[in-house]
This record gives sequence, C-alpha cells and structure tokens, in this order.
Amino acid sequence: MAEQRKEGFGYERLGAKRLALVDVIAQGVGFMGPVFSAAFLIPLVAGIASATGKGAGIASPFAVILGAVGVFALGWIVSRYARRIHAAGSLYDYVSMGLGVRTGAVAGWLYYGGTTVLASAIAVLIGGFIHDTLAAEFHHALMPGWLWSVLFVAAVFAVMYLGVQISTRVQLTLSLVSAGVVLLFFLYVIAKVGSGNSLKAFSPGQSPDGWSGIFFAILYGVLLFVGFETSANLAEETANPRRAIPRAVLLTVVIVTVFYVIAAYAQMAGFGFSLKTLSSAAAAPLFALGAPKAAGGYGGVWIDRLLEFVVVLDIAAVGLGAAVASTRGIFALARDRRIPAPLAAVSPSRGTPAGAIAFVSLWSLAMVVLGTTSHAFQLPQQSEYFSLFAWLSSFGGFALVVVYAALSLGALRGLGDAEGKAGIVIAAVLGLAISVGAVFGAIYKVPAPTNSVPVYAGVWLALGIVVTLLVKGREPASQVLSDLRAEATTAIRGRPGVA
Repeated sequence: MAEQRKEGFGYERLGAKRLALVDVIAQGVGFMGPVFSAAFLIPLVAGIASATGKGAGIASPFAVILGAVGVFALGWIVSRYARRIHAAGSLYDYVSMGLGVRTGAVAGWLYYGGTTVLASAIAVLIGGFIHDTLAAEFHHALMPGWLWSVLFVAAVFAVMYLGVQISTRVQLTLSLVSAGVVLLFFLYVIAKVGSGNSLKAFSPGQSPDGWSGIFFAILYGVLLFVGFETSANLAEETANPRRAIPRAVLLTVVIVTVFYVIAAYAQMAGFGFSLKTLSSAAAAPLFALGAPKAAGGYGGVWIDRLLEFVVVLDIAAVGLGAAVASTRGIFALARDRRIPAPLAAVSPSRGTPAGAIAFVSLWSLAMVVLGTTSHAFQLPQQSEYFSLFAWLSSFGGFALVVVYAALSLGALRGLGDAEGKAGIVIAAVLGLAISVGAVFGAIYKVPAPTNSVPVYAGVWLALGIVVTLLVKGREPASQVLSDLRAEATTAIRGRPGVA
C-alpha cells in the first residue's frame, strides 16, 4: 500500500503542463467577465439597482477601490496557498489544509457546485440575450433563444474537450476584444466630459447614505470580483505553477480593479455626476452612454450595436471560464473519491477531464430546458430566461463567498508556518470581513424569489455534509502525487474521514 501511495497508483492525471502565465490570467479574467460586470453590476454598487436602495452613489469608483483592497487580501491568501499546492480543484485543497479534509471536501462540494451553477446561468442568459438583441436591432433573431443557448453549450463542450490551452486562448481572445473596445469607449466618454467635478467620484461624502452607503457598495462590489481565484484551478496543467499561479491571481485582481475604476468613473461622469440621471438608465448605463447624441448618449446606432456585440463576447468568456473551473474542481473531488469516480474520467488523447466536462454540459442543458418551461423563479417585468439567470447567478455567487470566508478562516492555521505570518493574519481578517459582509449583502432585504437562494444553498451544503460523512474517499491527490505539491508543503491536516 505504501508503494502504491508513493507511485500514485490509481490516481487519474490530466494532460501535459503547457499553460503559461498569460493562460492562467485569461482564466481568472474570463471568469470574472469585467465587461459584463461593468455593464450590469456598477448600478448595484451605486445603489440604484440594489434591493436596499443603498449604495455609494457618485462615489462608486471610491467604493470599488475599497472593495478591491479586501479582494486583494483574499488573493494574497490564495497566492500563498498556490505556492504549496499545484493540483486541480485547488480551493478544495486550500480549505483542507486549514480546516481539515472533511471540511475541505464540504467546501469543495459547495464551491464547485456554485461554479457549475454559474456556468449554467450563463448558458441560460446568452441565448436569450442574443435573441432579444437581434430582434430589437434587426427585427429577426434567426432562431429561438433556447437554441442559441444549446449551440453555446455545444461550443463550450467542444472547446473544453479539445484542450485546456484552447479554452484559455479562446477566453483570452474574447476578453481582450470585449474589454479593449469597452475601455476605449469609456476613455472617450471621460475625455468628452472633461475634468469638471472629477474628484466627486472619489469622495465618500458623495454617497447619499454616507459611510453606510459606502459599506453596502463594498458588499455588492465584491460580486464584481467573484472568480478572481479560478486561475488556481489550472495549476496542475501549468508549466511553472509555483511561480505562475500566485502572480496570475494577484495580477488578475489588479488588472480588473483598474478596469472597474475606469468603468465606474466613466458611468458617473457620463451622466453628469448626477445620481438622478444615472438612475434613469439603471438597467444598462453602458448602452445608454453608447446611444446617439440626440438620445443623450455619446455614440450612435452602430456604437451601441458594437457594445452589445462585445458584451455577448464577454458573456461567452464568463461561461467558458466558469465551465473550465467547474470541470477541474469536479475532477479533483472525483479523483479523491469524494464524488462518483466516473466524473474523474480523462480523455486519453486530449488529457482533459471528459467525465466532468460531460456533467457540466448536461447540467447547463438541463437549466436551459428549465428556463423555457418553468416560471418558478420569475421576476416582475422580466423574461423567464433572465429571471432564471438572476437566481442561478445569485446562488453561485453566494456559494463562492461562503467558501471565501472558510478559506480566510482556515488560512490562520493552514498558513500558520508561512513567512510573513503578520501579513497572513491581516489578509485573513480582511478576507473574512469582506466575505461575511458579502454574505450579508446577498441576503439583506433581497426580494422574492432571490431571497430563497440562502435556503437552497443551505440544503445543498447539508447534502454535502451528509455525503462527506458517508463517503470515506481516499487521501488527496495533492498529498500522494509529488508534482502537485511544493517540497515545503505542510501535509493537509487529517486523513480521509478525519476532520
């Protein structure tokens, strides 16, 4: 048995270590979807689209910066763990190091359940969005929204199956094109507005609710960054993971923070630093800014269409990024026999997690069907597909921030022997505070049916606990396979079945 453990006998392996720094950055940025988030979540930070009605108002760029500090603290924790663990499904291993194998398995169940739901949320959204956009702009959508969604799921399946480097390069292309176009447009808007009242956006006094509004804006603003850590899930397929993954995680936070600050500022400036004017375009300020000058915008018909097109590209990048992260986590849990072993099946020719890819694709198709047949998640004055997307994405985001809290708490123990212990403690406290705050923001005064998200997440978590108690599993691959850990790695606390 000792010899089998030494050789990693029976543990499935992914393909060759080919990914470079640019690939793993693409994974993190692609999952986050900065263009989509800037287009639809900045109003939440401002408080004009939140359930509480509270937010930073014109001071949204200031709130984004504060929120980014907390997220960077989480990123610092992930980067320290990433220097030690180089396995797929890294978030599961990180929590295991700090809080024990069983707790880590439950965290993996919740986290990768959340990313899988997020992947399916994008599959539901993109078909309906393409259909409605084509119908509005050209009066012909070519095919039903559900069929657009099915084609998207099929394309994501093919890209993931063919190879992880293909997946990351597709994400990189989609993200660069979409973010580049939108960034140029935002800079154009800022240039047209000029420098008048420019400091307003960085003054907390501009929040209509004072520091209370800033607080709520930070809680909602964390949603802008959900997925920043997913580069770590590709460590097993990265050429130099000990160097590339920590850099990718931290650079992802920095790069996207710069984009979000510019995006938030451009939207405040573009509406004359007037919260009332911004509120009139709360649903989609980006498209209102891209409208013709006669309609109060800074663009024209074709500028607006270009913006709509690149938003679709960014949505596609988010969907692919979420699916890639999910498949690696499901593969890791199955390889350690925490969930059924067939989900750890690997394509012999491509080295990709075929079992997990099939599962994520089938789940996405099931949600697409649900979006066309069920009204259980219907929001007032919203389409069925958008209502289901809103619920699924809320579930996924909620699940991830709960695991962020566990990750931060566990860092006090799991990284207790690391250099710069004071920095770890500060990062853990900041990470825990912003994670718990984000959980509060996700449940406080949230209207139906989204208010049921914590209940369903609790049921899913309870099911994970039951499965973990009943399924013994085996020792984590990150402890059995020597190339998945650094020499200095402290063993994951607890054997299978031991907390």
